[in-house]
Amino acid sequence: MTNSPTPDYAAIARRYIDTFNETDPATRRGLLNELYASDCRYVDPGVDAAGIDEIDSFLAAAQQQFAGIHFSLGGPVDGHRGQLRFQWHAGPAATGEPLAIGFDVLVLDDHERVGRVYGFIDRAPAG
Repeated sequence: MTNSPTPDYAAIARRYIDTFNETDPATRRGLLNELYASDCRYVDPGVDAAGIDEIDSFLAAAQQQFAGIHFSLGGPVDGHRGQLRFQWHAGPAATGEPLAIGFDVLVLDDHERVGRVYGFIDRAPAG
């Protein structure tokens, strides 16, 4: 990391969550290009995506499969030394009741862009 002030980890986590909720492909791609490093990687129990193109394809497919699901932060964001962790919730926007709960760890590069995502699913709908 550079000698710049500590990154705003909560803002980075909110922008990350925004990429899951953005359904307009061009807007989502713009968010991804701003947030992620070009050599990024996203890994969770169901996907291993390398690069912004693969992450964008994963998000588009997830939005189709889980139409109407809204992602939100599930609590405070904790970060230090260029890495952050947080819980997220996913469920219908109207009820706010999460159907799925997960925990993600983001590792930033020297430019405070997301280089790695390690995702964990704590609770998922049956089926």
